[in-house]
Amino acid sequence: MTTLTILPFATSIAVAEGDSLLAAVLASRAPVAHKCDGEASCGQCHLFVIEGRKGLSRIGREENAILDTLVGVGSKSRLACQATLTGTEDVTVEVPSFV
Repeated sequence: MTTLTILPFATSIAVAEGDSLLAAVLASRAPVAHKCDGEASCGQCHLFVIEGRKGLSRIGREENAILDTLVGVGSKSRLACQATLTGTEDVTVEVPSFV
């Protein structure tokens, strides 16, 4: 099990390897926008990985293409619907305040 911490809500939950980051954040009841049901077409589930980047799957071509179209993206950006937890380390994410 991996511990996922969601900022700025200071919420932490235990998540299983292979769970999507979006599903885990929603299970914690932290508010995160999502319109496309995990299809990587809207970009609304954009968040920042503060710690534990190696605890997530690698960024794919489709996710990278969507991130390139968004405002406010940085080197720590991920789409929660496209990232899965690998179970190798704990992960801390931040939901942007402009969401």
